[in-house]
Amino acid sequence: MACLMLGSKSESFHLQGDTWLCSTGLPSDVIIEVGDSSFHLHKFPLLSRSGLLQSLIRRSSSSLHDDQSCVVHLHDVPGGPETFCLAAKFCYGVKIELNALNVVALRCAAQYLQMTEEYGEDNLVFQAERLLDEVFGSWTDSIRALETCEDALPLAENLHIVSRCITALALKACTDPCLFSWPVSSGVAGRGENSAGGCTFFRSYRFMGFSLSAGNDAKILVGSTLWNGIRPAAGNSKSNCVTADWWYDDVSSLRLPLYKRLILAMSDRGMSPERISGSVMHYTMRHLPLMGRQPGGLDSGIATMLPISAMSEPDQTGLLEEIVNLLPDRTGVTPTKFLLRLLRTAMVLQAATLCHDRLERRAGSQLDGALLEDILIPSVYYSTETLYDIDCVERMLEYFMAAVATDLLDGGGFVEEEEEEEGRLFGVRSTPITVVARLIDGYLAEVATDVNLKMQKFQAVAALIPDYARPMDDGIYRAVDIYLKAHPWLTDSERDQICRLINCQKLSLEACTHASQNDRLPLRFIVQILFFEQLRLRISVAGWFFVSDDLDGSTDKNHHHQLLRNSVDGRRPHQNHFESSNLAFDDIKERVSELEREYLGLKLDLRKVAKTGGRGGIWDAFFRKLGLRRRPTGRETMMPPLKPPMPVVYDDPREATVN
Repeated sequence: MACLMLGSKSESFHLQGDTWLCSTGLPSDVIIEVGDSSFHLHKFPLLSRSGLLQSLIRRSSSSLHDDQSCVVHLHDVPGGPETFCLAAKFCYGVKIELNALNVVALRCAAQYLQMTEEYGEDNLVFQAERLLDEVFGSWTDSIRALETCEDALPLAENLHIVSRCITALALKACTDPCLFSWPVSSGVAGRGENSAGGCTFFRSYRFMGFSLSAGNDAKILVGSTLWNGIRPAAGNSKSNCVTADWWYDDVSSLRLPLYKRLILAMSDRGMSPERISGSVMHYTMRHLPLMGRQPGGLDSGIATMLPISAMSEPDQTGLLEEIVNLLPDRTGVTPTKFLLRLLRTAMVLQAATLCHDRLERRAGSQLDGALLEDILIPSVYYSTETLYDIDCVERMLEYFMAAVATDLLDGGGFVEEEEEEEGRLFGVRSTPITVVARLIDGYLAEVATDVNLKMQKFQAVAALIPDYARPMDDGIYRAVDIYLKAHPWLTDSERDQICRLINCQKLSLEACTHASQNDRLPLRFIVQILFFEQLRLRISVAGWFFVSDDLDGSTDKNHHHQLLRNSVDGRRPHQNHFESSNLAFDDIKERVSELEREYLGLKLDLRKVAKTGGRGGIWDAFFRKLGLRRRPTGRETMMPPLKPPMPVVYDDPREATVN
């Protein structure tokens, strides 16, 4: 730490209670009152150094008798009694030490007392400025000095000490430390220094899944102190180069007003948004207790390494709103997990609506980076009936879809119309929306068990996901099934309405099998699933004709070996080829005939079901024909007869293949 030794006389000041006495052998002739302390001093040393004391003492002495002591009140001295004591010792020539911890207060006190060159050569103002120039050249000393500026305001601001200190820190933080071999201490005011060995230790933090470390490659760096006050590593190898987050812990010790000014200064100097965001995240975890109490907020054992300041809820609310303003606006710079943690904290602290909206917009625009546990935000408002805040997730999903639409309009999206029906999205942009669709399906399945969740709200959230974003509809089918199970009082029309969220053509074989035996689903929906499964089977069988043609063409490469085998058998090559082809076609024709007979039987059963409304054992026979078992329920006898829409049935099965 930079320091400056002044004076040559031995210590002559001693404290008795709240009174400072100067033992020079002469009686005191002036009393200086500073706060709760009083200084019994002598006029001459003070008059020779301080213009303010010279003026006040002369004014007070003019109205006193010769045997009375002069009393001067200085209750506005920057730094209080401790700083004035150092200034008084300087006037007496007593040895004092100026360092980064007291130089700001002494500089402000010297200005207040008018201890300039006009009242003595090398006066206290000059000496303090001399040390400040050295302090601003060191990162650690600059941090220490900036912390002390908070107790010397507003004079420290008027003297441009704060701005000079912030400028010095911003310059050092924006400079690549690898260019100067800048390893950095893990804390302020010697917290990372070992006085015995001169070593600097580095700490690594990890919270909420994000790693914030100071020096990942070098754990202990030894060396002499450079001009900037930071101990360099031994050697110039790149392995000793510190990471870009080396300064996070140091600046997090500042109070919010100074920290905010420092971050803005770094941003103005071109610091990357990623580093700005990392520092703000580190500062938040240190000063917002609620962030550390949330599940998954901090890894085990790390909370003790990040001391959390005790703040009242109004102060925490103000801090959170300022932090939201400091976070960079660029999408993807701040992790979605952290933004959602901030949103939860804002809800608990009842922050301003504007703060909520900004967090929802930022988190929503990068919703593809969230996990299911992140968006399960509990309701904190008494007016909300549901267990989770569904409205918040709905708004974030709307912001995400708006961002996707903007990208499409700007030429960043590339949905192929021909593939849209198959649920495919080409290009890099397909990944985020597909991830979000899977995330929302899981979210709906989680909140579907809430009996207070209205069907309209469930549908509104599910409908925000476009059809092409879901390659398969198994996720939304699972969510709908859970919702129907948790809400058995829904009417048949409501069940039919909520099942419209599911695309039957995009269900897997397992989902179709489950749905065909699911007595919670409406009859109309089950018929649609069975019809599309039958249609899919016919398309698959029709593909055999094209496969057989391909198989015929693929035999060319083995034609020579076939000729040899035919010559041994005594048969002509073309004769053997036609015989094998005829056998394959005969087998396919037989299989197609069987499928046609089954299809005609299914068509007749469907017509019977449509006429009878599903009463009696017709459905049981229908399911047995498909090889499925259906659980009988009492609900069917209570249901009014439904007339499901008839699927398109072709008299000739070949017409379905052609169409």
